[in-house]
Amino acid sequence: MPAIPVISIIDDDPSILAATYFLVRSLGYTVHTFASAEAFLQSARLAETSCVIADVSMPAMSGLEMQSHLRAQGNGVPFIFITALRDPGVRTRAFEGGASGFLNKPFDVDALISCIDAALAR
Repeated sequence: MPAIPVISIIDDDPSILAATYFLVRSLGYTVHTFASAEAFLQSARLAETSCVIADVSMPAMSGLEMQSHLRAQGNGVPFIFITALRDPGVRTRAFEGGASGFLNKPFDVDALISCIDAALAR
């Protein structure tokens, strides 16, 4: 029996973090949440993560910086970004860094599900 994919959600907004957690959990995935990129990078959950859903704009280390950091270490875990920023340059940088998906807040539930499906199919 295949293992259940692990989705790690990183967002500094507690309400977005909780709502995304409950949505992804309801889809049958194992879900871990982190309030910062640093907390995720220092966690034991990093190695088991199948997909990351991360906010772009967070204090200290942004989602894009976290993706770049992991890529530099050879970690190719799929990233889905969610953001309130409406800057096309941010979207371009996310995809240039290898993002699987990019959604603007508030995001459509079906769009997030499609992004997760695509990320896990890679």
